[in-house]
Amino acid sequence: VQLQASGGGLVQAGGFLRLSCAASGSLISVNNMAWYRQAPGKHRELVAPITSVGVTTYADSVKGRFTISRDNAENTMYLQMSTLEPGDTAVYYCNADGRSFGGTWANVWGEGTQVTVSS
Repeated sequence: VQLQASGGGLVQAGGFLRLSCAASGSLISVNNMAWYRQAPGKHRELVAPITSVGVTTYADSVKGRFTISRDNAENTMYLQMSTLEPGDTAVYYCNADGRSFGGTWANVWGEGTQVTVSS
């Protein structure tokens, strides 16, 4: 299973972006998925996870501003980010528990997409 994140960019404070994470592979199965982010000089932190049936949680710093969702038919996860703040500037990574046909379950990371919020 491979993950490809997209949708990052440069946006002014108060703006919005929508990130996407597409899982690909042969007859894949995807279970829990999540968005993480890592700002310069900081540890990678969990932004929001989502289970296979759509149960979500959010980091306190993004509650009320970010919405995580997924399309199981397309094996794609989204992160709608609104009212962005300079503190949201980071590389955003997607993560998932996935399995290709005939394979074993593995925790997989995407390459990340840069989000920069200017003040």
